[in-house]
Amino acid sequence: MHVAAHVGDGQHPVGPYAGGPPPEALQVAMPPLDRFGPAELGRAVVVAVVIVIAVLMKVLAWPLRPDGRGIVDAAAEGVVDAFETLGPTFVKLGQLVASSPGLFPKPLADACLRCLDDVPPVPAAKARAVLEEDLGHRIDELFAEFDDTPLAAASVAQVHACVLRDGRHAVVKIQRPGIRHRMLVDLRAAYAGARLLQVFEFFRIANAPAIIRDLYSATMTELNSAVEADRQSRFRDRIGAFGDNKGVTTPEVYWDYCGPRVICMERLYGIPMDRVVADPDSGVDTRLLIRRGVKVWIESVVLHGPFHGDVHAGNLWLLDDGRLALLDFGIVGELPEPWRVILRDLFHATAVDGDFASVARGIRELGYGTGTDLDDEMLGLEVSEALAPLLGGELGELRLSDLIMALIRLGKRWGVASPEEMVLFGKQLGYFERYARALAPGWVLGQDLYLFRNIFPEDVAIGAAESGISLPD
Repeated sequence: MHVAAHVGDGQHPVGPYAGGPPPEALQVAMPPLDRFGPAELGRAVVVAVVIVIAVLMKVLAWPLRPDGRGIVDAAAEGVVDAFETLGPTFVKLGQLVASSPGLFPKPLADACLRCLDDVPPVPAAKARAVLEEDLGHRIDELFAEFDDTPLAAASVAQVHACVLRDGRHAVVKIQRPGIRHRMLVDLRAAYAGARLLQVFEFFRIANAPAIIRDLYSATMTELNSAVEADRQSRFRDRIGAFGDNKGVTTPEVYWDYCGPRVICMERLYGIPMDRVVADPDSGVDTRLLIRRGVKVWIESVVLHGPFHGDVHAGNLWLLDDGRLALLDFGIVGELPEPWRVILRDLFHATAVDGDFASVARGIRELGYGTGTDLDDEMLGLEVSEALAPLLGGELGELRLSDLIMALIRLGKRWGVASPEEMVLFGKQLGYFERYARALAPGWVLGQDLYLFRNIFPEDVAIGAAESGISLPD
């Protein structure tokens, strides 16, 4: 596919999305997942053989291991070996498992942490070819400098440093060539396999087909670079919607250099969150850093709509200038408005007035709660008992699996299934929990008025004045 090139203001050539993507570029193609042809059959056989061989090799070598770990751990490592051999789709599946430790067996979730590391990059010549085909110009026409050695390489794309003609330092995220077709075949094969595995109780309980459907939806969306860049740009614009949050940022998208498989953006300098150390002598207030990041993220969830759905340490950085940056918007969630209202009511109860009955009334007004004959007070007490201990205690004590199960139980009790985005929301709280444990011990998310200053401005102002506390910038 060759994309028509454009010429900008006469000073530099530009790509097809100069000034922003056209509406049709933001449409996500969703080819049928349940199609199963010769390509999928052949791939399914390869997948089965690779997984069986990899697991057998680890299990047979297990008696010779000096570390004393169990045979189940060895088998889990074999599964991850197979994922890495099978390529990007299965690495992504491993990332999903690693980021949801409460939903999968611990040995497998621990072994899949390896999938969060960089994967081998594609050769620079192939990455250059994708970029030039998408933007319609040679690299030396587009950039003053372009580094052939990628800064990072992931399952779908890799990132190269560059310098624009006007001197701005940038990075270009380039999709792997042919990745869309390859991942679609893999996902179709995996979906067929997951449906067959429903005969086993474990896979039936885990709802393996639903896991593949979720991965398919997220992957097809992530493969549309225009959608990712648009989400990132809108998220960046909304950070400062209330005139604050200057300590948090997201890279600016440079639309002149974006295309269907290419995103060009501002280059930021810093370190990932898991390399930040809570050291009083460092001059970094790590507690405030976490509070600022969670504040922006919660505002995106309950006020703005789209929220970052993958805040692992590689996507959350402490910048050299002291700001916090959210990177990589390949996975983004957005709660339906009724659920955003419920969350706002819940946060108001935990942080402001403790009135969980109002949460119950809101649930009924939205048409939920039909599966119970409890009155508002009792339904509110049920909400309080289920969620307040999780959001009202130290974030370092929050357990993702407990939160997700509480949401599922409430959904069943209310007569409505929790949307998938609620699980995605819970996963991100799990990430923040890890950071808080190391960088903000003792911090209580649900009772920190600072987080809700833009959500409940009048109540927070009154509460801060009554408590005699000053809220940070």
